[in-house]
Parts: sequence; C-alpha cells; structure tokens
Amino acid sequence: MKKLWNQYCYAILLIGLSFVLALVLAEKSPTPIEEDYLTIKVEEGDSLWQLAKTYADEHQLSPAEFIKWVKNANEIDEAIYVGDSIVIPVKKDGLYIASSRENE
Repeated sequence: MKKLWNQYCYAILLIGLSFVLALVLAEKSPTPIEEDYLTIKVEEGDSLWQLAKTYADEHQLSPAEFIKWVKNANEIDEAIYVGDSIVIPVKKDGLYIASSRENE
C-alpha cells in the first residue's frame, strides 16, 4: 500500500483538490434560473396561487403550471413563508417595472 501511495500520491492529491474546488465553485456560481428570472420576497398574504394571478400577464403558464414551476425551481414542498426569496417564471427584462413589487 505504501508503494502505491509513493507512486501516485501527487495524482491522488490533485484529484482530491480538483473535487473540492469543483464543489466550492458549484456552490458560489448562480444558477441560470436565478440569472434569467425574477426573484421576489414573499410578503404577508402571498400564496403561490395569488402570485400566479398577480404575474399572469407576464408569463405564459396556467396557474397550475406556474405553481409547479415555482415549486420545482425553488425546491418547495408545499408552502411558502413570509420573508422567503423565491424565483418566479417572469423574465427580469419583462413588464416587471409596472408591478408594485421590489426586485431584489
């Protein structure tokens, strides 16, 4: 075993460091969804159905499709909570300016 370590220690260390570096970079880089779509902060009284209706003119999805997209993109099981930041399927460069919500 010691002979193998002596022969391949640099290769093993290089592979290990590469793996750690890849994990660190993957955590820090924003996902394409976050770059392309609008991120909102959930406010008191917000629900996924209400958000689907609020942004209905800015997306081409049915309310059920909107909710499914939001749940999948944000890894939400059932509920959203006040203060949560969620990504919604509305392009950042869309009609969002006319909305009363703040872009984060």
